[in-house]
Amino acid sequence: MKKISVYLFVLLLIITGCRRPQPAGNEVRIRMGQDPENLSPVSYTSKDAAQLINLLYQSLLTVDLADGKLKPLLADSMPTVVKQDSVSFFTYRIRPEATWANGAPVTAADVIFSLKAIKCPLVNNEKIRPDFEFIQEVRTDAADPKKFTLVCKGFTPEHLLMSGERFFIMPEYLGDPQGLLKPFTLRQLQNNFDALTQNPQIAQFAEQFNSADFTRNPEKLQGSAGYILENWTTGQQIRFKRKPDWWGNKTSEAIGHLTANPEKITFRIVPDNAAALVALKNGQLDVWQNVPATIFQQLRQDKTQSGKFQFFTPQTYSFVYLGLNGQSEKFSDPRTRRAMAHLLDLDAIIKTTQQNLAVKTVGPISPADKRFYNSAIQPYAYNVTRATELLLLAGWQKNGSVWEKKSNGQTIQLKLNLSYNASNSEYESIALIFQQAAAKAGIPVALQPLENGVLTKDLKAGNFDGFIRSLTGNPFVFNFKPILHSESIGPEGMNYTGFGTPESDRLIEALYTSNSETEKAKMLKRLQEILHDESNMSFLFFQQDRIVVNKQLGNLKISGIKPGYDVSAFTLQQD
Repeated sequence: MKKISVYLFVLLLIITGCRRPQPAGNEVRIRMGQDPENLSPVSYTSKDAAQLINLLYQSLLTVDLADGKLKPLLADSMPTVVKQDSVSFFTYRIRPEATWANGAPVTAADVIFSLKAIKCPLVNNEKIRPDFEFIQEVRTDAADPKKFTLVCKGFTPEHLLMSGERFFIMPEYLGDPQGLLKPFTLRQLQNNFDALTQNPQIAQFAEQFNSADFTRNPEKLQGSAGYILENWTTGQQIRFKRKPDWWGNKTSEAIGHLTANPEKITFRIVPDNAAALVALKNGQLDVWQNVPATIFQQLRQDKTQSGKFQFFTPQTYSFVYLGLNGQSEKFSDPRTRRAMAHLLDLDAIIKTTQQNLAVKTVGPISPADKRFYNSAIQPYAYNVTRATELLLLAGWQKNGSVWEKKSNGQTIQLKLNLSYNASNSEYESIALIFQQAAAKAGIPVALQPLENGVLTKDLKAGNFDGFIRSLTGNPFVFNFKPILHSESIGPEGMNYTGFGTPESDRLIEALYTSNSETEKAKMLKRLQEILHDESNMSFLFFQQDRIVVNKQLGNLKISGIKPGYDVSAFTLQQD
């Protein structure tokens, strides 16, 4: 009898091993690379935290990943917009069904509180506070507590995105139960910011709001979205549970982007990629986003694993580039910068670092956006001979094995210190490929892997020759002023490469306020031409995301917009 039991056990193992990994009940398990540490809607710092916060809190508008369009979420419709001289008015109304976890209605008072928390002195809001200076006040409707108008300074198309989608609405009853912020208006908090740091009520509120209660306590982290925080074991997992009587299920019509389908959603914190791969194969993970390119290709080519999982590679809005210090004597001539661009072997870089899962680009506009991408420009071809010709035209001379030129009475040598984030192996590979190509042209390149904070400090101080980094945009607003306008050059700005011409500045300013698609297309294409000619930034590629999802899950809404899928919409599919 014991022998038969052994045979049956072995048979069960074989049968189980052949099955697709099953989600645990109606629970979706997602890999996270690190603990987010903080889930405050105002002070979170981890780039992955926003996905988790979206399960707890809602904004007025949202991007529906099904089609990439901006749509009403907590608001019942898109706002009405009125422009009047130097002021614009955005009027919203919150959905009548919307309630908090305690059953109380979401009202304009909660919107006002949320903006006050963002603007309040002493609160850990430094990261987002400057983004909302354009909102001057909130006017409520005496006849309708759910209706309000945001009074905004000036008008740009970005105001719609920022006022509707870029801040979370928090419940006043939980965030400020003592009403400490009620006596203060938004204008007072903004205009008297420094003086109010001495106010005892402000200090009391900030102390409470900055405490651990409002960063990780499930009793305080409660919003209007479809989930509550059930459990958080630091460094291991964070679990969310669907609200049993969520208001989103009671709307008068079905809203495809207003969902809370899985009963539980668990983020398992697995820092090591090898351990994550084992967990995925063992059925302990259902979703892995941003899979390393090599692992992704191996999984996709493995017949056993390809039967268990779905594989997606949406093009993102993140691009990788090599920046040069155009403020330095070495790289002040655009011909020298173009020579460096000719030493970038894009085919080798994309194959080696991305397993060919990337798209070449000539600028910060996604090639997938046919309206605005300038397809008439071609990336600089990898060509050592052409690079040498450009160096000679820029006044460089070869003295033995060294490139030299006279500048302000001094002899300078062409050599390059190339900096990048030490924790990013892809950047290291790009740097090595560039180093080898530059050596063929007789240009020594020293690699400088740095901790990210040190790298940022060096970039702000102008203490660099070249660097490798990535930037992430979006398909809604083209605000290049912080990174490309000449006013953003210097320690207070982010235009590290010193790019900027009078024409590019005018284009960037006009783009920020333009509502015309035709005019935007014309301006964006011209801006890409200037960027290409100046070559302060050599744009390498737009990344393709690499997402692996259990085949038992459907309604995924895969998108190039982060996080790449909508987990609240997931449904469990049967074989």
